[in-house]
Amino acid sequence: MEQSDSSIIVTLPLVPVKRTVLFPETMVPFTIGRGRSIAAVEAAMNTEEKALLMATQRDSEQEDPTFDDLFQIGTKAVIKQMGKTAEGHLQILVQGLERMVLLKSETIDPFFTVRARQLPHPSEAGTEIEALHRALHDLLNQLPDLLGTQGVTELVAVLRAEKSPLSVAYRLISLLNLNVDRLQALLEQSDPVEVLRQVYAALSHELQILKLRHEIASQAQAEIGKSQREYFLRQQLKEIQQELGELESAPEDSEIGELKARIEKADLPETVKTEATRELKRLAKLPPAAADHQVLRSYLELVLELPWNTSTEDNLDLANARAVLDVDHYGIQDVKERILEHLAVLKLNPSAKAPILCLVGPPGVGKTSLGQSIARALGRAFERLSLGGLHDEAELRGHRRTYVGAMPGRLIQSLRRAKARNPVLMLDEVDKVGKDFRGDPASALLEILDPEQNHTFRDNYLDLPFDLSKVMFITTANSLDPISTPLMDRMEIIRLPGYSHQEKLEIANRYLWPRRLKEAGLTDRPLTLEADVIPHIIKRYTREAGVRQLEQMLGRLTRKIALHLAETATDEPVSPLVIRKVDLGEWLGIERFMPEEARKTLPLGVATGLAWTESGGDVLYVESTLLPGGSDLTITGHLGEVMQESAQAARSYLWSRAKSLGINPAVFKDNGMHIHVPEGAIPKDGPSAGVTMATALSSLLLGIPVRKDTAMTGEISLSGLVLPVGGIKEKLLAAHRMGLRRILLPRANQKDLRDVPEAVRSEMEVVFVESIEDVLQHVLTHAPSFSVPGTAEPSQAEPTPTD
Repeated sequence: MEQSDSSIIVTLPLVPVKRTVLFPETMVPFTIGRGRSIAAVEAAMNTEEKALLMATQRDSEQEDPTFDDLFQIGTKAVIKQMGKTAEGHLQILVQGLERMVLLKSETIDPFFTVRARQLPHPSEAGTEIEALHRALHDLLNQLPDLLGTQGVTELVAVLRAEKSPLSVAYRLISLLNLNVDRLQALLEQSDPVEVLRQVYAALSHELQILKLRHEIASQAQAEIGKSQREYFLRQQLKEIQQELGELESAPEDSEIGELKARIEKADLPETVKTEATRELKRLAKLPPAAADHQVLRSYLELVLELPWNTSTEDNLDLANARAVLDVDHYGIQDVKERILEHLAVLKLNPSAKAPILCLVGPPGVGKTSLGQSIARALGRAFERLSLGGLHDEAELRGHRRTYVGAMPGRLIQSLRRAKARNPVLMLDEVDKVGKDFRGDPASALLEILDPEQNHTFRDNYLDLPFDLSKVMFITTANSLDPISTPLMDRMEIIRLPGYSHQEKLEIANRYLWPRRLKEAGLTDRPLTLEADVIPHIIKRYTREAGVRQLEQMLGRLTRKIALHLAETATDEPVSPLVIRKVDLGEWLGIERFMPEEARKTLPLGVATGLAWTESGGDVLYVESTLLPGGSDLTITGHLGEVMQESAQAARSYLWSRAKSLGINPAVFKDNGMHIHVPEGAIPKDGPSAGVTMATALSSLLLGIPVRKDTAMTGEISLSGLVLPVGGIKEKLLAAHRMGLRRILLPRANQKDLRDVPEAVRSEMEVVFVESIEDVLQHVLTHAPSFSVPGTAEPSQAEPTPTD
């Protein structure tokens, strides 16, 4: 030990500590586990003073700290007690003595020895220190009431007896929730006033938190006590009322009395009334604060609001129904006739179960609005349920009431809104129902749409049988392919084909244009629309089977007109605004579609086919070429599996009949074949291109081009027969739109011509064929050198033109 500048310099063993700081005048227990620290403690114990240095690590995660890893100010301490644990660790109780500045590390092994200088003890005299000392005493008086833990009163008594303000402050620090950096800053602080101020502020903050926690706990306890008291008093009241015979005479304005009166008044089935009464008794026993109280209340509200026996009277006047359908929808006479047939059955047999209709057609043909018209014609309520993207079966069947936030299914909610047990309920987009781990909604629809089962439909939330047999279900779909066979069997399929150009024009003039004028506030404005404007919009700005895009373009036009009139508004009379075809580019922008025309010429190996898509009919060109030296059949153009099989069947048939068709069989052995259908970005599938593929290959192999004015559709068999296909109306409309006037159809499709509008049918020549030989005889530019086993018959629409 030496003395320099009135300060004491010592060399002592050092123990690094983690996550805490040792202050003078405090006694703290430590567990020592690291080897160097154990050696330092044992070395200190072998001295008379039993003194050592304790300094805090800057990084508590450091397991082997160096001298530079320690804070430079630590505390000299003496070991008061020491013991060993079963694991070999040391447990020591140390008392802090003085603050020390670490000057230099003398040794590292087997333990740290450090040269340190004692910091002078600051003066504790002065009025400000005395004032802070007394203020700390005032705070100390509040600790026993707030903490309430054992030993706090004794600790406060010891601290109040302490004469040194700094000693009181250092001892209080152990009660504060401070991080290591703040603790080390207090240790390094040489100004006693600043130390006392910081300790006073931290202790005040802790006391405020303790007060708030105490208040929160008291309030919570008071609420619990109040609820329990109310519950016991309510139970006692019921006991008294029961003894006096007054339990049944609850006031009518009370919640229970109101629900009971509604149950008695409502026309409920007997089983439903029994269950509602039972649930009401359960509700009466629950205090309002109970978790199940609101659940039961919501359940009873649902039961009372459902139309168990409430129905609307049907208007089965067929003349009125026909008038409503004609006013709301132009054309689609076959569809209207099918709907009227079902209404006629309901008129003759009121007890008959309502039909389940499925309206199938491209987007924008009026499926949803047709359902609304049926409801209006019958005088029934109309509710729409969108099933697109539905994956959770509970959306239809509801959730069980045991789950938090449970709700009835969307079907029951729709009936609740309809307030009648016989509404027209539209299930929109039934072909887009999904399926995942949450269940299969399509399977739930099997019960809902089955007249033999849905009279006892049981929603999971309601858990009571509800009769759905009086509901008139109408489903809509763009395609039947995604719908399962059991579900499809439960529905009456009604197809809504796409509209012809003339039908779109009539719909636009009768419905769409007036509606858009009204929405834009242009009904009374001086405005003239030339007759060729809407036809031009249909041809150059839309391409669809329905009229949705057409309505959007007309809406855009009316908004542009409204903007123009608003910006040029004056108080003087103005001449009517005339919308001309030549000005549409300024109103609607550049044309989206070029005029559709058939190809001017068809090279060898190219044939014109007709296809059906969800958006209507389309014309496609099948191209083929030979690949010398190859042997495989290559098919491109984003074709589906069925279409690829049609190409393989066409090649196999031509190969098997090569000699009779005048084709050299060696061509098939020495050459590969490539069939391509342009517009590869558009998925294409179906068997109806089989005839077109066989024709394209025949043209390539025979060296005879296909007639450019002829299009065809049909499935082929491996024996060369031409089989019927669907979508005849849409395909002929697409051919007519492209300027193709000569069509080859399977003879079995002759019956489907009646669906084609007369205006289109009268301008087209339709040839019916039965075999590939028939097809080649009528589509090649000159007759091939083979005999035709049968003679095809052209339709009577128009004489066969010469090429």
